[in-house]
Amino acid sequence: MDQNCHVEPIQKAVLDRVLKNADTTLLAVSGMGCVNCAARVRNGLVSLEGVHHAEIYLNMGLAEVYFDSKKVTPEMLITAIADAGNDGRHHYEAQVVTRQTA
Repeated sequence: MDQNCHVEPIQKAVLDRVLKNADTTLLAVSGMGCVNCAARVRNGLVSLEGVHHAEIYLNMGLAEVYFDSKKVTPEMLITAIADAGNDGRHHYEAQVVTRQTA
């Protein structure tokens, strides 16, 4: 494993009832090549105020995000994913596949 690529995951506790009442969106994410990329994308998402939880499915190139639509828009999620690769070595892009409101 490349030590320069290691990413420490952000821990963000969330209550089940919050997730149950959250808006969700499924994003197709391109550019992720390893578990560190998935962690980088997840960190970018959960660092946004209003994102409760993000599950990254590396093998399928998907991100499932639970969020508060009063604070976060799908466009902000897409930008956070792109910004997660803003280190000169990684490039991520995303697009909304589905969206459900609470």
